[in-house]
Amino acid sequence: MISAIHLKNIATYDPTGVEINDLKKINFIYGSNGSGKTTLSKYLFEPLLHKDCKTLWANDQAIKLLIYNRDFRESNFSKGNIDGVFTLGQATKEEAEKIEQLKKQRKDIIAEGNTKRETVKKMIEAQLELDNQFKEEVWVEIYKKYENDFKDGFRGFINNKESFKAKLIEEYQSNKSKLHGLDKLQGFATTIFGNKPILQTLLISVEFDNIENIEQDAIWLKKIIGKVDVNIANLIQKLNINDWVNQGRGYIHNDKICPFCQQETITVEFKKQLEDYFDEAFIFDTRQLKKMGDEYSSDSSNLLNILHEIEEKEKNNPSSKIEIELFSAYLKTLQTQLQQNNSLIAVKIKEPSRSVELLSTSEQLEKVNKIIEEANKAITQHNIIVNNFEKSRAELIGCIWKYVIDDFSVRMQNYLNNKSGAQKGIDGMQAKIDKLLVEHTKVNKEVVERSKNLTSVQPSVDQINLTLKSYGFNNFMIVPSSVEKNKYQIQREDGEMAVNTLSEGEITFITFLYFLQLAHGSVTEDNISEERILVVDDPISSLDSSILFVVSSLIRTLIKDIRADKGNIKQIILLTHNVYFHKEVSFISSKIKECKHTNYWILRKHQKHTSLQSFEMKNPIQSSYELLWKEIKNRADCSTISIQNTMRRILENYFKILGGISEDNIVDKFSIPEEKEICRSLMLWINDGSHSMPDDLFIEKQDDVIEKYYNVFKSIFVHAKHDQHFDMMIGIQTP
Repeated sequence: MISAIHLKNIATYDPTGVEINDLKKINFIYGSNGSGKTTLSKYLFEPLLHKDCKTLWANDQAIKLLIYNRDFRESNFSKGNIDGVFTLGQATKEEAEKIEQLKKQRKDIIAEGNTKRETVKKMIEAQLELDNQFKEEVWVEIYKKYENDFKDGFRGFINNKESFKAKLIEEYQSNKSKLHGLDKLQGFATTIFGNKPILQTLLISVEFDNIENIEQDAIWLKKIIGKVDVNIANLIQKLNINDWVNQGRGYIHNDKICPFCQQETITVEFKKQLEDYFDEAFIFDTRQLKKMGDEYSSDSSNLLNILHEIEEKEKNNPSSKIEIELFSAYLKTLQTQLQQNNSLIAVKIKEPSRSVELLSTSEQLEKVNKIIEEANKAITQHNIIVNNFEKSRAELIGCIWKYVIDDFSVRMQNYLNNKSGAQKGIDGMQAKIDKLLVEHTKVNKEVVERSKNLTSVQPSVDQINLTLKSYGFNNFMIVPSSVEKNKYQIQREDGEMAVNTLSEGEITFITFLYFLQLAHGSVTEDNISEERILVVDDPISSLDSSILFVVSSLIRTLIKDIRADKGNIKQIILLTHNVYFHKEVSFISSKIKECKHTNYWILRKHQKHTSLQSFEMKNPIQSSYELLWKEIKNRADCSTISIQNTMRRILENYFKILGGISEDNIVDKFSIPEEKEICRSLMLWINDGSHSMPDDLFIEKQDDVIEKYYNVFKSIFVHAKHDQHFDMMIGIQTP
């Protein structure tokens, strides 16, 4: 069945469009002329011509559509020969039962297939829910978590969550990259992502062997003093004035004046003893002190200059690879140590006899050098990356995906296991559906083959002609074509072809009868038993009143079969602008007003655009005419004059719509004079057109007068052969 029809950008249906949803087996769409009914039927005939419109099918199974509208009449009855309709002819009881048995088997297969399709649909929905849940999870737990660090690595798969999920699964199944830690990947990402990096210069590696050697020299602990076997040695050492005397020597000149006491105490002998005391060993050691002190001062100064230069440069380098804070801390400590050692050396040089112990800077120098070495390793790696940028970028992206899938591996595997299990279930159910399709094809083929043996165009000819004669169309009939096999012709009683001489009403009626036969058969033998949907667009526009009710009755019979799921017609969509036809054809029974298999709509056109209103199971066509009949049903509560006026208005409305009703013929049907007068009074009102009683009309006052009028009122419909309409409107259940 069709479950929904969406129409837009076609004729009076604007870009917003109209959606006819929740279509049932029986669907009534009422609308005035020009409201969009024919547009709807034309779209259903050629849906591919209108890309903005769509038809939704129950269980995604399209069924053959038969469309009755003006185009149907013109295409079938504008030529001499009409395609014959194959229907099942007379068959033995066994043959008919076998075909029905096969049809039931086919129906059961379809029902089972639909059930399994619904199961597959639910399984697919559950799988989609699993996919969506996992998609949201990886988006939050992976992309959002690592977005700041690795967004460039994810680029190309971040426009939508689905592509990111698909890429993650692909990488999980195929990624062979090396697994690195997060810190290392973040470092690589800083280098590679963003602007293309440039080569960096290695930091200067510092040499500090000489500084270490000087610090470790034994001379700093050695007490450098003069020669002990000189006469003045005992006094100098006793007074511990070795350094004082040594310093004073520099103030002795060629005269005899002592630089300390300023007396003439300096003799040649004294000078000789001083020279002997401060011998060559003493001079060598003091010179060595001076030399090593100068070297240490120079080397430490140069070293600090280099390290400070590195510190300043790297602090201003946004791409620095050095641990600058740790480097600065080590440098500060080293500088303090070197300054202390230089101070101790200065003391030692001034006072050679003093023993000093220099601080060892080896540990601090090694720490500083280690940081420089690590930075240079990073710079070297950086430069390798720069020299192989595209390759390095690709490798980094692979490593990033490797890291995130490793971090998410447990949940990833759980998802894939669940998805695999769900897919196996779907595949298994689909295999059963495929098996049913094969079985359906086999059974359907047998139905077609068995039906072929019983099909003929003659039953359709006979049925159409029987219906024509039943309703007074005696001057023409349908006959098999004498020229073409399996074709019809419309022929007058005298044997002449009648296509060009039929009235509009005759053509409309015979066209509809032909359509009804086509609804039960097919123009080809192979398609007789296939299921179909009927779309009927205003079949009574050119018909007179009697045929209106004939067509209504024929369609109601169709609807009854559809509602009972009898036959090959599975759904009907009926469109009309005629209130009375709508009322007749939608009538269920006097007791049943709503049916779960029936829905109602009204199409309206406002400011050149079509709109739709749904009424679901409630029939929206509640005319004033129907309200008049309600007064008749409740006549016990009405006055005599009121009920007579109501009867008059019903007759006026009904018979004026029908036309062709002879007042005299109706009056003559009554044999009792009183009834004849009542009938004449009611019928005269129709001609008079007045809504009040004539002055000369005598109305009895008896209590039973209303029932007398009611009985005559009913008899008018009976004599006019419209008693079915009376029964329908008054609510009498017809057997």
